[in-house]
Amino acid sequence: MDDLVNQRIAVIPARGGSKRIPGKNIIEFSGKPMIAWTIEAALDSGCFDRVLVSTDDPEIARIASTCGAEVPFLRSRHSDDHAPVSVATKEALQQAMAYWQESYHTVVQLMANCPLRNDEDIRQALSAFEQKQRTFQISCFRYGWMNPWWAVTLDETGSPEKLFPEAARQRSQDLPPLYCPTGAIWIARATDFLEAGTFYGNDHQFEELSWQSAVDIDDYDDLAFASAVAQAELR
Repeated sequence: MDDLVNQRIAVIPARGGSKRIPGKNIIEFSGKPMIAWTIEAALDSGCFDRVLVSTDDPEIARIASTCGAEVPFLRSRHSDDHAPVSVATKEALQQAMAYWQESYHTVVQLMANCPLRNDEDIRQALSAFEQKQRTFQISCFRYGWMNPWWAVTLDETGSPEKLFPEAARQRSQDLPPLYCPTGAIWIARATDFLEAGTFYGNDHQFEELSWQSAVDIDDYDDLAFASAVAQAELR
């Protein structure tokens, strides 16, 4: 397997048991099954020797194969609401290594519910990962008009408690920017990922995406928002 150690593999986790949006990973999104957008972005990037979909669902496997991904096996574990997605990706990577008798230098996790991230986003993220010689890289986006510096919690009476009281006395333009992780593109050196079992390794770093590319769909409100963004981008 040593002669194949420099390969990159993309893993697209796509379990079948989504509760907030039943069938989320293959629901229609802008004319295609949602997962198709991520598969096509991975293939069009030209960055990967393997584009693997990890799923427990035969229908997702069928659609993913039709879209050009490899689905030679189904996920046997880590398919419930409580299993961290990184655990499922680790198992998929181990299954791939055993199935194809290959080793990989880099593993890239691409969540199927981030359909607006495109092939150029993937190329740029991988370029940053390799040029900066990172071990773990998490995609993120910069907060815009929803300024989290002004965030509050509310008690049962509706009274607020500021999370950042020191920021309340400053102008927004004087505050440093804040960033939020997104599941769009997570990258790691494969051996380090297998050891850590997470992309949040000790020396993980963030890489910024546009907020449009970072849209992450978990519920119907997210779906409506992402659909509106997609239509605006396609005009």
